Amino acid sequence: MEQLSLEKELSSNPYPGRGIVIGKSTDGTKAVTAYFIMGRSSNSRNRIFAEEGEGIRTQAFDESKLEDPSLIIYAPVRVLGNNTIVTNGDQTDTIYDGLKEGLTFEQSLRSREFEPDGPNYTPRISGVMEVADGSYNYSMSILKSNNGNPDACNRYTFSYENPVAGEGHFIHTYMHDGNPLPSFEGEPKLVGIDGDIDTFTEMVWKNLNEDNKVSLFVRFINIADGTYETRIVNKNV
Repeated sequence: MEQLSLEKELSSNPYPGRGIVIGKSTDGTKAVTAYFIMGRSSNSRNRIFAEEGEGIRTQAFDESKLEDPSLIIYAPVRVLGNNTIVTNGDQTDTIYDGLKEGLTFEQSLRSREFEPDGPNYTPRISGVMEVADGSYNYSMSILKSNNGNPDACNRYTFSYENPVAGEGHFIHTYMHDGNPLPSFEGEPKLVGIDGDIDTFTEMVWKNLNEDNKVSLFVRFINIADGTYETRIVNKNV
């Protein structure tokens, strides 16, 4: 698979929707993840990321303007032991509970499907990173309607063992803007991971569409000992 430029993937797409990047730093010492949200409606744009425990939660920036919280207020990132869970919806909690009960990442998601927001039927995208005893593996998932048919759910899981330094995978909810919004197609895109946490954060934020970007979360986890650094950028401040 050809390695793509994450910078170009972001800058050339005005509306990828919500996106997850997971990979390994150039020097091979850090597990890397980024999660961003974008919005077209005033309700979607009226959000920020706020820290909650070892993870984050979306919050309304202006509570008086909050319309329907059902699909926009959730915990995108939670940590369970050696596992960092990153998703675009409340399936974060489903995965957290499943792993806690001894289920696998894939088994945990069997009870969920795409979002009930027809005609888009937004895919649920998820990732889990396991950093333990100096090793690092990750998996990604997408649950989507069958070409817009809500009667069928297509489930895809991709696992990456001992990922290569300077490489990552990028999955997002929509191929591009549209009406209805076209769901992501294919396996996660192979992209390069460059720079330290601040350089990487700045690159991602800078290349998200200025009108549609809302919030960005980035975390670099030390593979050797599990300690981490986090960056959060909110358009609404």
